[in-house]
Formats: sequence, C-alpha cells, structure tokens
Amino acid sequence: MKSLSKYAQLLIVMAIVIVINIIASFLFLEFDLTDDRRFTLSQSTIDIVSKVDDNINIKILLDGEFPAGFKRLQSSVRDMMDKLRDVNPNIIFDFEDPSAGTLKEIEQTRKVLSEDKIVPVSLSYSDGTQVVQKAVFPFAVVNYKKRKYVVNLLEEQQPGDDEDIILNKSVALLEYKFANAFQKLQADRPQNVLFTTGNGELDENQIFRLESEIRKLHSVGRVNLDSLMKLDSTMDLVIVAGIKTPMNLQNQFKLDQYVMAGGKIIWLIDKFPVSLDSISKNKFYIPTEVDTGIDDLLFKYGVRILPDLIMDLECSYIPQVVGMSGDKVQTKLFPWYYHISAAANASHPIVKNIDRVNMFFPSTIDTVKTATQIKKTILIKSSKYSRSQLSPVRLTFEILKAAPDPSKFNNGNRNLAILLEGEFESFFKNRLTPEFEGTLKQIGVSFLDHSKPTKQMVISDSDFAKNLLNPTTGQTEDIGYNKWERKYYKGNKDFILNAVEYMLNEKNVLESRSKEVKLRLLDSVKTKDEKSKWQFINVVLPVIFLTIFGFVYQFFRKRRYTSL
Repeated sequence: MKSLSKYAQLLIVMAIVIVINIIASFLFLEFDLTDDRRFTLSQSTIDIVSKVDDNINIKILLDGEFPAGFKRLQSSVRDMMDKLRDVNPNIIFDFEDPSAGTLKEIEQTRKVLSEDKIVPVSLSYSDGTQVVQKAVFPFAVVNYKKRKYVVNLLEEQQPGDDEDIILNKSVALLEYKFANAFQKLQADRPQNVLFTTGNGELDENQIFRLESEIRKLHSVGRVNLDSLMKLDSTMDLVIVAGIKTPMNLQNQFKLDQYVMAGGKIIWLIDKFPVSLDSISKNKFYIPTEVDTGIDDLLFKYGVRILPDLIMDLECSYIPQVVGMSGDKVQTKLFPWYYHISAAANASHPIVKNIDRVNMFFPSTIDTVKTATQIKKTILIKSSKYSRSQLSPVRLTFEILKAAPDPSKFNNGNRNLAILLEGEFESFFKNRLTPEFEGTLKQIGVSFLDHSKPTKQMVISDSDFAKNLLNPTTGQTEDIGYNKWERKYYKGNKDFILNAVEYMLNEKNVLESRSKEVKLRLLDSVKTKDEKSKWQFINVVLPVIFLTIFGFVYQFFRKRRYTSL
C-alpha cells in the first residue's frame, strides 16, 4: 500500500505540473519591477500595434555571432519583437544573417540590400585569440501589404562617442522606432512638412541636414508664401525658420487661416541678427531688432518675444587670441555667455531625456493671456545663473577679460521655447475690411475666426537648428556641431526632430522615445578593490553552504533510519 501511495503521489504531482504548463501556454504574465519601466510598452505603442489589421513581416538582419554589446542589441530586439507579437499576433518576424552563404550569395544579398540603402557597419572586436573584422547590418526591414519601411536599429556614432552609450541609446529607442514604422506604414499618405521662403529665412544649405532628417519619414518642400493663394490641409506642418524681413499682411493672413483650419506651425524666430563676425569686425557691436512683422500675430496666439538678449553662465566656448608663438597665433577657449547651453527642465516627451541644447543669442519668450484657453508648456529655459539684457545691447569681447560676477546673473530661468496647444482665435477677427471680405468671396475662400484644436511652437532662436559647412571637405556638419569646441550638442538635433514628430503625430508616439534605459556602469576602482570579496561570495560561499547542507542532511538521515 505504501508503494502504491508513493506512485499515486508521483502521478498527482506530474498531473499538476502538466496542467500548470498547459495553462501557462495560454496565459502570459509579466511583471516589470524595474524603476525605469524598461520592459513595459507605452500605451501609445500598444494602440498603434493593436490596429495592424494584416500580417506585418519583419526581417531582422542581426543573426549570427557578435561581441557582448551587439549581442545585447540583438537580444533586446528579440525581446521587443516578442512583446509586440503578444499585443498583435499579425506580427511575424525572423532573424537573418546577410553574411551567411557562399561568396556569390553574399554579394547578391548585399546588392539587394543596397537598393534599400542598407549598408553594413564595420565592426572590430577580439574573440580572445585575434582581432575579428565583421560587416554588421543593424537594420530591420518591415513589410506591410505593399509597403516597405527600413528601421535603423543602431544610433549614429559621432567621433569620440562611447560605444556602450550608443548601444544603450539604441536599445532605449527600439520601441519608438518600431512603433513609428508601424504608424508610417498604416498612414493613408506621407505627411507633408513645408518650409517658408521669401522673408530671409534660412536657406537650403543651412538646413540641409534638418530637411534630410525629416525627409527620412515625411515629404519636405519649400515655398514662397507669395506664390500661394492659401495653405491647404495637405500641409501637415509649416516651419518658419529665421525670417529676417517683415512679413506682409497677406502672408500673415495665409498662415493665420492655416492655423484656424487646424494647421500646425513651428516658429524659429531670431529677435536680433547677431554673429561673432559682426562683433569681430569692430571693437563692439550694437545689434538692431529684426522687424519680422509677426509680433502682433504671435501676441494674439499667446506669446511675445522680448527685445532682449540672454546671458547665461552655463554656455559654450569661443576662441580668442591670447598671444603669438613665432608666427603662429595662439588661441584659447573662453565661455561666451550669449551661446547658451540650455538644459530641458520639463518631463514633456519632446524634451525628456535629451542632452543640452546649444542656442545662440536667444531672447526671452513671455506668455500673455488669450481670449481662448491655450495650454502653454515651457520646453526650454535658461539656467538659474542667467540674466536678461534689454535692447540696445553693446556686445564686445572685452567682457571675457574678467571673471563674471555670479551675483549679477540672478534673473534666470528665461523661457526659450514654448509649446502652445488649444483653440486659437484669429488675429484678423473683426479686422477685415469690406473690400477684403469681398475679395475672399470672389475666390471662394471662407474666413475662419476660431481654430480647431491644434498646436504651435515658438523658439527664440533659429541658429540651433542650422548645420555648418565644413570648408575643407565641402560637406555639411550634423545639426548641433560646435566648430569652436569641436563637439556635437546632440540635444539640438533631438529637440528639433522631436518637435517635428510631436507636431505631426496625434498618437503621441514620442512617449516611447522619451523612455530612458539607464546604463549602470560598474565602479572600476571599487570593483578592483573588492574583487576577491565578491568572488568569494559568488563562487566559494555557495559551495560551502551546499557542502554543509549535504553533511547535515546525511547526518539526520542516518540518524533517522538508524533509529528504525
């Protein structure tokens, strides 16, 4: 009977295990206990993925053997795919190695990939015996119905960037990149971004990089407002970048009515036309205010750009001549308080987790009360160690000869970028002449005095979004490159591109972009000092505990059966 009882118990245990496994195969539970919620999809991503109504095939070109850093990226992509497939079973994915096969097959594969502008990244690493050179394709090709979208899984690495930080950022952005790809593939049409011209705006060479980045996801165009009768609804976003001459009332009216119809505008406005060259030519320079003609228009929408320049102790550096060494000029970098290194102070998705933004001669943006309810979100501010100089301002390099007095930089946290969201009232309400109203009727245009819910953004600097031209190579530098410090302010690029995506995206896919996967690096000094201690705890101590447990168990077992 005893043996039968033991067999019955064994069968019961086996049956319970089998039932639990069957239930587990149908029920998926996951608990994210990390403080940064790195393993949890954002609600916006879930909404986008759940609406995929047909098979979406994803080919991930990251199969094969890689060093530890890329293995983490590979593993993270696989985990992300599993999460997305759990939301929607229409998602089908597989991993491929473009470097597998015969030489002829590899050559053919690379030729096909190059047609989609997929080029390999050269990776060098040691396998323990030798240095290995390997071509890696950190891309995913997403196919949905008859559309194709290529996702670059690896963030761009600039000279001097730490590889671990780049890989960590790449992992953090995986959810955003795939959610964005799904959203673009499901869109009825590509979204249109329009840059205005005709009033001294930044030219094509100055915003070549910005246009190129936007063109990766959207259609981009440039137009002189004088050539249009109206801006229609096919324009999803208008960017007014650095106007230098007054905008006439007719063009203001076109922009106003575009906003009233639900259009979105990003205003990049320089209050003063200042450059270091204008100061270098003379011992001092007094800039005159730019007459843009749009001050009253922006005031109606809820903001005004003050006629001042902001100085900030948190700034970037410029070179100054300090002497001669033979026939060579000796220079040294000095902090230039008008080139602000501004940190985002908000948790808004546009600026969350971005690096500092290098802005040049910005002005203060003040908020004003409006007739309608407008939500005003401050995105970028100067530091608390800043001050405002009202026009006229005398600019000179002489201020660099003495250390600044911090007590005078006590008027800080000046607004540099503001997001406006809500229903706007037209600047031209109750201002149209009977003749103009008659003209509108003749051309079949109805006047709107109140807008649909929409968004506008005002930034008191346009130079931060420019790209520089390398005179040696003739190539453009990336957005945010500071030629004096020879470093990239990545916040510049992230800020303007996040702003564009937020304005275009109604589903707030940026929620997933603002996630931060913290890179918790080991303290190398402490690790070296406590190496033996932790080796003992992790390797030796468990063996000691197991040995003691074995002796104790055998002792009590012998004692029990000896007594019987």
